Amino acid sequence: MNETLNLEGMMREARALADSTRLRIANLLARAQLNVTELCSIVGQSQPGISRHLKILVEAGLISRQRDGNWALYHLPPQQLRRTLAGDLIARLDPADTQIALDLARLAEVQSQRAAQAQAYFRRAAGEWDSIRRLYIDEAKVEAALQRQLPAGPLGEIVDIGTGTGRILGLLAERAERGIGIDTSREMLSVARANLERQGLRNVEVRHGDMAQLPLPSNAFDLATLHMVLHYAADPARAISEAARVLRPGGRLLIVDFAPHKEERLRAEHAHRWLGFADGAISEWLAGAHLGGTRSEQLPADPLTVIVYLATKDSVAMAQAS
Repeated sequence: MNETLNLEGMMREARALADSTRLRIANLLARAQLNVTELCSIVGQSQPGISRHLKILVEAGLISRQRDGNWALYHLPPQQLRRTLAGDLIARLDPADTQIALDLARLAEVQSQRAAQAQAYFRRAAGEWDSIRRLYIDEAKVEAALQRQLPAGPLGEIVDIGTGTGRILGLLAERAERGIGIDTSREMLSVARANLERQGLRNVEVRHGDMAQLPLPSNAFDLATLHMVLHYAADPARAISEAARVLRPGGRLLIVDFAPHKEERLRAEHAHRWLGFADGAISEWLAGAHLGGTRSEQLPADPLTVIVYLATKDSVAMAQAS
């Protein structure tokens, strides 16, 4: 149910939405995080015009703007939908309306292009993935920190989301009852299978799947890992929420990723969607997925700092939400 607004707040939102283009933009941003260029291609208007509409929506408190390197990403997150007039109006929009249907079709094209670009990169990089990663990160230090964060002893059933070459799955296999690796790149999965077979591991397997919609049952795993993959996610909050979904109550989520940085070359050359994450953003997404008791460890370096997070699925909060 939407929160109540005073008259001034209601009128501010109403004025911001009393324009067909801005309502279309809000409808799109309720479905995806988009930058100005992407919105221009979907809505079919100039960059100055789209920027002006976004400024009005931001000032009205209807959408959020997040700086990410040289990009600015806009979004209408679920909490905004619930407590603003935009949520009511978007819910009443007819998806079969000619203009709305065209917007959504163009949005699907943009999202498909994003995925294709990332997949093309992973196809090119699959055979040399581990050596590419070593160019900008000391994996031995990261893996040592990862092991420090995890509890001693057996880890139960684990899922490595965005498994890549299967390195983390192989690293943890000795302590796992069973392990599954998920990746969208079939080329990466071929490399992972070969690597895991070479290690003689019989308790692990890899499967094709998307981190935003895992092909796995809920409440099935004791540990989920997102190791250096969140910066590729179109929607990191959704990826974290999906990871939480497949965890059993009391299960743990381990995230390894970059702190905020300015290395634009990683976006241009290595298909990174995000240039690192602030602690506040990670904390908000974990809390939204009912993951708590978070602890973290920073591994400072120049120019890239890595942070390891470990959070636990809150069984009480999950029961209250269901």
